[in-house]
Amino acid sequence: MLKTLIVVESEQTAAEFGLANVLSFEQYLQDYPKRDEPKTRIINLCDTGQYLSKGYYCSLLAEARKHVVLPTVKTINALRTEHLDFSLTAAQRKALEQKPQWVFFGQTDVVALEVVAATLYKRFAAPLLCIRLMTENRLIVEQGSITQLDEAQKSYLFSAMAKLSESVWRLGNKQQHARWEMAILVDPQEPSPPSDDDAIAKFVKAARKNGIHAQVKTIHTLDDINQYDALFIRQTTAIDHVTYRLASKAEGAGVVVMDDATSILRCCNKVYLHDAFSYNKVPTLKTQVVSDASEHTLMQLEQLFSYPMVLKMPEGSFSRGVYKVKERQQLIERLEELLAESALVLVQEYLYTDFDWRIGVLNGRAIYACRYHMARNHWQIYNHDSKRFSSGGFETLPTFEVPRAVLSAALKACKVIGNGLYGVDIKEVNGKAYVIEVNDNPSIDHKVEDAYLGNELYMLIMAEFVRRLEARGKYE
Repeated sequence: MLKTLIVVESEQTAAEFGLANVLSFEQYLQDYPKRDEPKTRIINLCDTGQYLSKGYYCSLLAEARKHVVLPTVKTINALRTEHLDFSLTAAQRKALEQKPQWVFFGQTDVVALEVVAATLYKRFAAPLLCIRLMTENRLIVEQGSITQLDEAQKSYLFSAMAKLSESVWRLGNKQQHARWEMAILVDPQEPSPPSDDDAIAKFVKAARKNGIHAQVKTIHTLDDINQYDALFIRQTTAIDHVTYRLASKAEGAGVVVMDDATSILRCCNKVYLHDAFSYNKVPTLKTQVVSDASEHTLMQLEQLFSYPMVLKMPEGSFSRGVYKVKERQQLIERLEELLAESALVLVQEYLYTDFDWRIGVLNGRAIYACRYHMARNHWQIYNHDSKRFSSGGFETLPTFEVPRAVLSAALKACKVIGNGLYGVDIKEVNGKAYVIEVNDNPSIDHKVEDAYLGNELYMLIMAEFVRRLEARGKYE
């Protein structure tokens, strides 16, 4: 059986239960994962309604730590904007007109709403759902927190939880389709897209040679994802973003997606990467996750690191949301600034190198390698404050010329994420490799990443789409 932990917002809330398996978010953040722990299930009763809240991070960290979690981050994101149409009976409408109703693990104490509750739980497996009537047959479904419940409702919640304890949590099955049509998603207005126009044209040509009809689409011209067998996202991804929602929708329709929603979720949040790298012993820089800028936290950071330190927003791309602080006052100001946007911030040791490695990995295999040099008079590859020298130079090499430690670290990091197309950023010092991050939507530009393999790079990626389509039983 799974060991069950119940995570709540605060130590005060946890103390009210008086149960050994109820712990605060801070305890879960600091005390787990534990060595040789049994398979663990996390029931997240924190408030998950707000993006980047403690509840959001609880589920995100649980997934990084290989814990089975309810709700998953996919469920949290799906629920944030949901209005659902139901053919309600008169009794169901009456129950909802009187007051909002709670659904606990798919169960309700309102007999008229039992079918609605069970249906909602199949779609959104979350411990606490609050449903309200918006119009005659339209429901607003919101996530709740245990702090919103009265004593009777808490009692019913734990009763419903007990009934769940022997059940198996499963992900929904995906449908399959039969045609080989691909949508390549781009954003023409994006200042730093993952692929330039020439690279996109080469992807279309390589797709055609592999028997795939690829169409370049924007989010505004992609009418119905169900018309396609494959989706190739060449727009910069983010979790609270149309790319993640589209990837999730496409996967639910049985479409082969690269990169998939899970890869976007795992790569786009550096808190997940740090926790997953630590759990799986991926070599990386010394990092600390903090949730406040208190004197205790500042002293702890100064004991752990020397100045300068690097502060990172959990989400960001192309070096955005990454800051170097040289002394305490800068540390305080940046921490307070970042914590106003996110419940957690990463603090990392500073390690300067003349270049960063980028290893392109596809389905667990290294397919290209680049050295990206730092922007002129700057400590990062990209300098967004510079108009003339916004990025450094590059060198593209065959993967067999990459140092063994770098290649090994890249492949190990990708095992943590999945089997998609990734770009692994690595620093190398004295023969040791340190993984900085894994990008789910890596840059592939003409005459840059393809400088060594040429057209073969595009063929390799499209051949992987074909392999996945064939594996799903799709034949022309």
